Amino acid sequence: MRETVSVAEFWDISPFSWEGVFTCAACGWILGLERQLRGKPVGIRTAILIVLGTYVFMRLATSLSDNSLDHARVLGQIVTGVGFLGAGVMMARDGQVQGVTSAAVVWLMAGLGMIIAFDYGRQALLLCGFVLFVLVGIDKVETTFSSLTKGVHKRWEKKRKKSDKSINCTD
Repeated sequence: MRETVSVAEFWDISPFSWEGVFTCAACGWILGLERQLRGKPVGIRTAILIVLGTYVFMRLATSLSDNSLDHARVLGQIVTGVGFLGAGVMMARDGQVQGVTSAAVVWLMAGLGMIIAFDYGRQALLLCGFVLFVLVGIDKVETTFSSLTKGVHKRWEKKRKKSDKSINCTD
């Protein structure tokens, strides 16, 4: 005999909440769109999945145990695991490490998912907006003031241009 499920029961995703899921999607979409528009390795889908995944793991941990020590363990494991995920985004090319900002954004996305898991959705959205400001705003400031592009970044750019010229001369 079939069990009848009401519409409300069908859409119940306890211990998770639809508000939490949509907040995760909003944060992931915002940060993923910025990364995707810049041609970076972490796009919209990946960003949403990172935020949502950390939300699911943390929310599940809090629902299974009242022990805050267990929550701290899960939180620590997420931080470590996502650190490895972020490290996979980074790569070295011509002696220069690339993808560090994307790796940092991946780590931060996991943090947003955990914040949402503890029912701080509004704060997560505000932090997401601040991160977007950092990613876009600081880039604009750096391109406006050439003195900010000096240092290690400028040195690598000069070396890369020299090596490109030497490669082109030998061809």
